[in-house]
Amino acid sequence: MKNQDCSKHAGCGCLKPADEVDVNRRRVLNTVATSLVAPIPFVSSEAFAQPAGMLLVDADAEENFKPLRPSDLVLAKPLLVFPFDAQTGAPKNESRLNKIVLVRLPEDRMTPETLARSASGVLAYSSICPHQFCDVKTWMSKENVLACYCHASKFNLFDGAKVVGGPAPSPLPAIPLKLEGEFLAIAATPQRQGE
Repeated sequence: MKNQDCSKHAGCGCLKPADEVDVNRRRVLNTVATSLVAPIPFVSSEAFAQPAGMLLVDADAEENFKPLRPSDLVLAKPLLVFPFDAQTGAPKNESRLNKIVLVRLPEDRMTPETLARSASGVLAYSSICPHQFCDVKTWMSKENVLACYCHASKFNLFDGAKVVGGPAPSPLPAIPLKLEGEFLAIAATPQRQGE
């Protein structure tokens, strides 16, 4: 006879072996599901800060690092880059947080604030999505937005990388650019929209 008041179930003898397996399976699935939706800690914009004056190189380059010029970028085609330390001759590629996305866009469509952070129409933002830290590198030409391939967050780069779709909680951190001679360089530390 089953004990109606039993609250432990697993191993108490009041359930059939198949019922015990179901209870144990539910516990395991609950533990796994809970760990999958655990919140990711907030990363401040300071984590994306880069020293001013650093040049930029293609993130896919493995040697012969060549600093980039505005003319090296194809209009509306994002390029992932790393800051380049000219003193050591190496990119700062030891952390994904250093990865930057560059996009050259028409200057006449940018807001004054966005234009002030650009260099010859080239904009720079952290390539790390503030939602769950995937790379943001897909340009959607029909919508004129940069998108995260993981969860489809969309950012309007013409207006400070504001979130215009998807789950991202904030804009991409902006990285102001300047020209050092003919090369693109970081002008100052990044800022989030509204800071």
